[in-house]
Formats: sequence, structure tokens, C-alpha cells
Amino acid sequence: MIYQPLVVVGFVLLGIAAGYFIRYFIAVRKFTSLEAKLKEEIRQSKDKAQDLILEAKNKAVSLLDEAREESKERKISLNHLEERLIKRETALDEKEGDIRKEIEAVSAKKQSLEESTAEIEKTRKELESTLSNIAKLTPEEAKKELFHEIEEQNKEDLARTISAFAKKRDEELEKKGIEIITTALQRYSRSHVADITTSVFTLPSEDLKGKIIGREGRNIRTLERLTGVEFIIDETPEAIILSSFDPLRREIAQLALKKLIKDGRIQPAKIEEKVEEAKTEIGKRMHEIGEEAAHEVGIFDLPDEIIQLLGRLNFRTSFGQNMLTHSIEMAHIAGMIASELGANVEVAKKGALLHDIGKAIDHEVSGTHVELGRKILKKYGVKEEVIKAMESHHEEYPFSTPESFIVAATDVMSAARPGARRGTLENYIKRLEDLEKIASSFPGVKQAYAVSAGRELRVFVVPEKIDDFRALQLARDIATKIESELKYPGEIKVNVIREIRAVEYAK
Repeated sequence: MIYQPLVVVGFVLLGIAAGYFIRYFIAVRKFTSLEAKLKEEIRQSKDKAQDLILEAKNKAVSLLDEAREESKERKISLNHLEERLIKRETALDEKEGDIRKEIEAVSAKKQSLEESTAEIEKTRKELESTLSNIAKLTPEEAKKELFHEIEEQNKEDLARTISAFAKKRDEELEKKGIEIITTALQRYSRSHVADITTSVFTLPSEDLKGKIIGREGRNIRTLERLTGVEFIIDETPEAIILSSFDPLRREIAQLALKKLIKDGRIQPAKIEEKVEEAKTEIGKRMHEIGEEAAHEVGIFDLPDEIIQLLGRLNFRTSFGQNMLTHSIEMAHIAGMIASELGANVEVAKKGALLHDIGKAIDHEVSGTHVELGRKILKKYGVKEEVIKAMESHHEEYPFSTPESFIVAATDVMSAARPGARRGTLENYIKRLEDLEKIASSFPGVKQAYAVSAGRELRVFVVPEKIDDFRALQLARDIATKIESELKYPGEIKVNVIREIRAVEYAK
């Protein structure tokens, strides 16, 4: 019984020892196998490394060979380039030598020419001195004498030639100008009914005259005071005449009278109310009229303040001509002429439409209408080229652009059209007298007559004092003086007449 536990312990120890040795042998075996595997991998790695080293050596040798070949080719190329540069340098040196020789030759020729020129100048001065001593005249005096002699010998031919050239030039310019102007005028056709200083207001009933006059004339006095218009009530049946130089006042008076008649109550308080209503309504109508005028000529970018003043021109006149109608006509004609001449059509139209905008300002503001117009256009941001186009139409400012000439020309054309304006007999006679007076102020003039309604001035000269050549100059001098001293529409033809009559009697 005592040996049994010992046996068991022995077997256990024997088992442990057997297990340990078995594990040891297994571990040794695995270690031997792993070591062999690692040795194999190391051997394979060495083989690959040797292969890579060999391949790298081969590539290095190949790259060196290529580099040597490329270096050899580049060296050959550089040698060729160096040879070409040496040849070119040699050629340039040869050309530089040739050029230097040519420069020296030219310098020698120049010096020779300068010497020859100096010698010629010296000879010329000696000859001039000799000729001056012989003729007893200086070179300037001899030149003047020669020109005078040639002029005297060829005076008639010179006069005819100048006259022919001037006539041909004037005919060509006049022909082209007339063609452009007549085409523009024909393309734009508008009636020209001159406004007068009175308007006739038709009454629906003759009985209304008494109401308009009022008790002891208080109604008519109120109307005249508030409107600034004279109400003429005479024996004309069912009509009242409104008299005023201001068309705007007449328009306000007519509208106020219409409103009073429609209302039926004609008394001072109601008259004052209706006159104010008429003024307000006319103000709105002026803006509408201005817009219609601008749209009619194709202008759409004007400020509202300019549009209002433009509508006000509808109630302004010049020698009886309606200013807005005149401006619209000018804008159309200026646009057509600008198109023909290749100028700026828009600038020409605006300049023509706005050229008299200063006339829309009341008399309380001092200054000419041109100056007022310039200030208005600058104030409301109108372009500078438009201001330059309109400011020269009365020659208060110099003509600075082609459009300024066009606006001035269309102003004259529109004002001079038959029926456009009414002139007084006194002004007409005075203009004729002024023309004749200017012509008679020149020496050698015998008589002067203004004919064709002042469009032509015929000047008769004394033939012994004025020759043919002087007659041409006299006509030009008279025309220049007329341009500088008189204001007139259109143009005036100056016709200088020199007549010689040889009379003899056979006995």
C-alpha cells in the first residue's frame, strides 16, 4: 500500500520527463527546419542582389556610352558653329571696311559740295551786287518791280482767270449745296402759318358778352388783370378778340374762358379759380407737347426739365414764327443734311431742336437766349458736343464742330422759308438802305441798288477808277463788310457792274 503512491508519483515524473524530451525534440526539429528555410531565403536574396548589381552595371555602362556619344556629337556641332561664326565675323569685318571706305568717300563728296555751294553763293551775291549797281535796285525792289510789270501786262488775263476759277468753284459748291439743301427741304414738308398777336374766341351765345363784361366791367377787368390779355368785345357777332404779344397768355385766357362758360358762373372769385386751373393744365400740356416734339424727331433721352421748356417754346414766337415748329423743322432738316455730309446725326438733331431753348425763359432772367440756353443745357447734363452745335447759330461763339455749321445753316433755311416769318415794312426798308449805304461807302462806287427783296446788291462803279481786277476785289470787300455789319437771313449776292460806253458822232 505504501508503494502504490510512490509508483504513481514515479509514473507521473516519468511522464513529465518523457513529455519534456518529446517537446524538446520537436522544438529542435522545428528550429532546424526554420534555420534551413532562412538559409535558403538568404541564398536567394544574395542571388537576386547579384543579378540587380549586374543589371545596374550594364545600365551604367550603357548610359556612359550614350553620354560619350552625345558629347561627341555636341562637340562636333559646336565646332561647326564656331567655324560659321568665324566666317561671319570675317565677312562683317570686310563689310565694315567697305562701309568705312564709302563713308570716307561720301564725306569727301560732301565737303566738295559744300565748297562748291559756298563758291556758287559767293558768285550769286557778286552777281546780285553787280545787277543792283547796274539797275540801281535792291533784289526786293527788283522782284516787286518784276511782279508789278507782269501784273500790268497780264491784268486782264489774270482777272478773267481768277473770275473763271471763282465762278467755277462757286458754281460747283452752290450746285452741291443746293442739291443737299433742296433735297432736305423737299423731304420735310410742313405748313408755315405765322402766329399773330390776336386770337378770336367764339362764343356759343351773344348774351354771354354781358356776363363776361360783368357789372360795371368788373369781370372783364379781373380777366385782363389775371391773364395779362386784353379782351376786345366789339360788334363782331358771337366772338371776342384776345390780344397779347404772348401766345402763352392768350392760350391761358382762352382755356379759362372755356372753363367759365362751361361752369356758367362768371364772377371774380370763379374767374380767379378758373385762371389758376388753366395755368396748371397748360403746364401739364406743355410737358406733353415737349415729349411729342422730342419723339417726333427721334430723341428720347432728354431730361424732364428740358422737355418742359421745349413744350413752352410752343407758346413763343419770333417774327410771328412758332418757335417749337421752327425747332422741329430744323431738327429734321439738320438730321438729313448731317446724314448726307457724314456728320453726327444725333448731335445735329439735338443741337437744332434745342438751339432756341433759352427763349423759353421768362424776361426776369437776364442774358441772351444763346447764353441762357448754354447754361440750361449744362445745368441738366446735356453733352458738350450738343452745346457746341447749338451755341454758334447766331455766331456769338466760333464754329467748332461740323454740326455747329449745320445747325446755323438750318436756322437760316427755316427762318427764310416763304411764309415762315413776318417782317415789318420799316425793318425791310431799313435793311435795303443799309445795304446801299455800305456799298456806297467804298471809293469808286457810282450807284448802288438793293433788289430782289434785298437778296441782291447791284453796284455800279466808275470805270476810270475801278478796273476789272479791282472790281473782283471790290465785290469781295463789300460782301465781307455786309457779313460783319448786318444780320440777314439767307445770302446776299453782290454784283459789281463796270461798264464802258464809247460814243462818237458822225457829222
